[in-house]
Amino acid sequence: MSQQTYLTACPMDCPDTCSLRVEVKDGKITSIGASELNPDTQGFICSKISHFARRVYSSERVHYPLRRTGEKGKGEFERISWETAAEIICERFRRIKQEWGGEAILPFSYGGSNAMLGQDTVDRAFFARLGASRLARVVCAAPTTEAALGMYGKMPGTAFEDYQHAKFILIWGANPKASNIHLVPYLKKARGRGAKIAVVDPRRNFSENECDLHLPVYPGTDVVVALAMIDLWRRQELLNWDFIKQHTKGAEVLLKQAEAWPVARAAEVARVDEAAIVALAEMYALHDPAVIRVGWGLERNRNGGQSVAAVLALPAVLGKFGLRGSGYTLSNSAAYKLDLRDLVVAPSWRTRVINMNRLGRVLLKEDAPPVKALFVYNCNPVVTIPDQKAVIAGLSRSDLFTVVSEQVMTDTARFADIVLPAVTFLEQREIKKGYGSYALQYMEKVVEPLGEARPNEEMFALLGRTMGWNDPAFAETTDDYLRRAARSIHGMGRPVEVAELQADHIRFFDFPGRTPVQFKTVFPWTPDGRINLAPGNLGERPYVFTPEPETPYPLALISPASGKLISSTLGEFNLPELHVTLNPTDALPRDIKNGDLVRVFNHLGEVQLSARLSD
Repeated sequence: MSQQTYLTACPMDCPDTCSLRVEVKDGKITSIGASELNPDTQGFICSKISHFARRVYSSERVHYPLRRTGEKGKGEFERISWETAAEIICERFRRIKQEWGGEAILPFSYGGSNAMLGQDTVDRAFFARLGASRLARVVCAAPTTEAALGMYGKMPGTAFEDYQHAKFILIWGANPKASNIHLVPYLKKARGRGAKIAVVDPRRNFSENECDLHLPVYPGTDVVVALAMIDLWRRQELLNWDFIKQHTKGAEVLLKQAEAWPVARAAEVARVDEAAIVALAEMYALHDPAVIRVGWGLERNRNGGQSVAAVLALPAVLGKFGLRGSGYTLSNSAAYKLDLRDLVVAPSWRTRVINMNRLGRVLLKEDAPPVKALFVYNCNPVVTIPDQKAVIAGLSRSDLFTVVSEQVMTDTARFADIVLPAVTFLEQREIKKGYGSYALQYMEKVVEPLGEARPNEEMFALLGRTMGWNDPAFAETTDDYLRRAARSIHGMGRPVEVAELQADHIRFFDFPGRTPVQFKTVFPWTPDGRINLAPGNLGERPYVFTPEPETPYPLALISPASGKLISSTLGEFNLPELHVTLNPTDALPRDIKNGDLVRVFNHLGEVQLSARLSD
């Protein structure tokens, strides 16, 4: 019997990017735990990853290429070879391109739970060469990204480990307990040193013993609360005019919009107490250093971009920068300064762009050209894309040729004409850059791929060769792409060498210093180096609140992070536990009790779930 230990990293959609130690016995994973390489991991990992071997060895795992034999959606397939699958796919693509043009083919993917080689490498070269439509990957983080880019450029955010130095921490639209668990120990350290913690979230995720203030804003009203705080500071003459004049532009636009939102009006719209907004504003204004953890929860409504911008303006108008433990954190992925031109050699790709959120509508309408083929990878659109009825109806079209690359038999894979087996992160070599933790990590292959599963770069290289193309992208190996991935990173203070990364398994930044301090070691990456408080990204009416239109549906549906799922990943293990959480004040007039089976519905669809009552 052979026992081996491997060091790797977690690539799942989480800002923590944990370093892992995996034990393997006789070629099979026996345990997954934390390694000491990444300090942010702090010796523990989440249960989702510690039990990830069940995904690797799941009975739902796709082991071989499959061809549909039954109705779409029924999940009836027969096994075929990779060569046969590649020939079928490429022949259909050739015919579709000849009749309808390359734009009739739509690649459909998303990021988050994959590392550097799994996206925008060989796949990009393949679809660019094909002349396929391009995809706007905007199902998550689009409003936050645009707001942050317009205001601060790609300025690196405050490191999680520096939260322990803060005297006030504001968590807005995030739940670290479910999706950023390694921030929690730093929060406890800060609180143990006397720091105040406030949370803005429709749900209560922190107890009264864990935070000093919880502001349960009504979903979509974050923008008016942030503007009310700014207007209160203006009235109290707390604005840092020296900082505003030296480091910002567009402040007059922001302050004019804030004037329309005195605390009383904002409290009424956000359905919170006036005193709570005042208390939050005072806590933030009077403590230094103060830091904001901005999450993605506040973007998931029609006011998302405006809300994110208003929250990101808070430290700017008070000058809450320059100290370790100050500033804000959103996503730190831009700090790597990735250059796609170094990552892949691909033809110019200037075809039409399709918004992924409109997949259902796109598949059902007769466009010019219509989408005749869909290639899904790194994504499960049936359960993650809006308007599920339309998505399912579109995937059910008899004239739509659908390919799905997937680890397990998902709801989307059941509608595929061809299913291709994908590797898990424990079955491949990769490089992972974090979007929270400031660490670049090498991912070892821990076990051989089950069945005939292949990593994305091998899959698309095979398809490229089957098309008869001799581009370098389809001839290069995983080793080649690992070197390319390392060379494409330009923001770590010195060049990244893959051999060094493979030997050490981890690389840290030098800003200078291992973590950045905003407005001391890092500054806005904007054309003039200033914070733009009225960026064009916000449109012609920045910081304008748009109320929800009158509808017969009085409740707001939100999609909070789960401690058991990563988006839809691992959903196969949670089916008996599906439920909807309802505030007791909404449950009472509907005579809903804990555990009742309820129907949740609107004009787009419905589902029956067990009710859980909680605030």
